[in-house]
Amino acid sequence: MSVARRVCQTSPFRANVGLGGVSRWTTAAVQVRRTPRFALVLRARERNIIARRWNSSIASTPTSTATVNTTPGPPPDSPSPPPRRRSLALRLAAALVLGTLTFTLGFTMAAAPALSVAQDFLNPPTDEETLTLFTPSTPAIAEIEQNLFSHPLTQSLLSDPRYTASRPHLKIPPGMRSQSLTGGTLLGEDKIAVPPLQFTTSDGSTYFSLQWVGGALCGHPGMVHGGLLATLLDEGLARCCFPALPNKVGVTASLTVEYKKPTLAGQVLVLRAQTTRVEGRKAWVKGSIETLPREGEERGEVLVEAEALFIEPRGAKSMRRVVN
Repeated sequence: MSVARRVCQTSPFRANVGLGGVSRWTTAAVQVRRTPRFALVLRARERNIIARRWNSSIASTPTSTATVNTTPGPPPDSPSPPPRRRSLALRLAAALVLGTLTFTLGFTMAAAPALSVAQDFLNPPTDEETLTLFTPSTPAIAEIEQNLFSHPLTQSLLSDPRYTASRPHLKIPPGMRSQSLTGGTLLGEDKIAVPPLQFTTSDGSTYFSLQWVGGALCGHPGMVHGGLLATLLDEGLARCCFPALPNKVGVTASLTVEYKKPTLAGQVLVLRAQTTRVEGRKAWVKGSIETLPREGEERGEVLVEAEALFIEPRGAKSMRRVVN
């Protein structure tokens, strides 16, 4: 094949080259193979032709006219304005109201038991009412209660107009009895089974008290503890002289106890007391603990004797209602 024919087959300008002879492009085609710079020029011309055809096709395509909204819209993803905060004064007022309500509710719930106890102190039962407040919890205690009230000594004291019968420990509010030794701690089955029954005079001259003591109050087996007997005497002699003092209350200044005989448990003990002298805020009292007198006897057997001095403290006017 001649050089002209090979150039015509490989050149992009093949249509412009005749096959019968060498045209004016033959020399140029031959030079394409020999000069690379001229090949670059041909390629650039081809790209220009393609670009003109592309632009003419775009220009011939009909374009649609659309109304463009030129109104500016909200900026994309614009942050929302922060919520308005309440004023400091309003927040402080709300906190104060809430705190006051919470404190009032908590104080009311906590103070309810104390208010009940205070009300019982301000409105204690009368002496006559205390005689019916006790309810035996077991048949054994009910039997002790019945024997105590049916004894001839008790009946004689109940019928004597000089004496006022009462159970003073039942004037202590139930919520406070656990803090009273003889009015709560020592009360119970096999201890002081029933509340002591006392008889006092209005002038504080004489006093009687009857109480049952059980086996749980012993120092030695079967014998009542001497400390308990001293406690009963201390309290009984004080209650004897309280009506003789200006404000009806006093504290123990001295107590002398003399034990005569062993005191057996499981029986009713009788405490007798007599005020021997009163000087202003001071009162001297003597007394004894005896067995319950048998039928036909005026007095029982003396087990313990005691003497005591009681002094009314300063400011006793405010103590009167709580103690009595």
